[in-house]
Amino acid sequence: MRPRMSDKTGAAIRKLRLARGWSLAQLGAQSGVPISTLSRVELGQNALNYDKLIRLCRALEVDLEGLMTREAEGTAAASGRRSVTRVREGAPVRIAANGGRRAAADLLAKSFTPIVLDVAAASLEGHGPLVVHEGEAFVQVMSGVVELHSQLYAPLALTAGDSVYFDASSGYALIAPSGAAQVLLVAAGDLRLPG
Repeated sequence: MRPRMSDKTGAAIRKLRLARGWSLAQLGAQSGVPISTLSRVELGQNALNYDKLIRLCRALEVDLEGLMTREAEGTAAASGRRSVTRVREGAPVRIAANGGRRAAADLLAKSFTPIVLDVAAASLEGHGPLVVHEGEAFVQVMSGVVELHSQLYAPLALTAGDSVYFDASSGYALIAPSGAAQVLLVAAGDLRLPG
């Protein structure tokens, strides 16, 4: 029998997971619950049986009552968090052959990670392997022409002002075939990338 779970249960699990700085894969490894199940639960698309719910509580070091308390909290009050990143400031980051600056690098457990990325790779060969990270991403071209390559779709050409929202877990590459370009990349979660 599956207990009735609200969308808030999945949100509470996600909140506890992010507070630990864990990816879905890490929570899956700690709890023994498959990543696909965890993803659907966090999105409110699936319920958990009692056994999996208890395994998640153990992995997150919270009892069932603590999880339900998190669920009852609902939407958290405004936290007052704010982070300002000035032009040409921010923590350096590399995504394949492209370098950039991570905005709001001082905030931990973010719901999304904003990166201003200078796209320098002119070809897939120059880019290297496709980038894969958990969740969805959004790219808006700030200057130049960018091509988005992925495993699932034909290459997509984007010019300044164009944007695309996509599944980053399927792998992607951003290249600038006609010269340097700059994009705003917003990735789901608190993305950890090398500087």
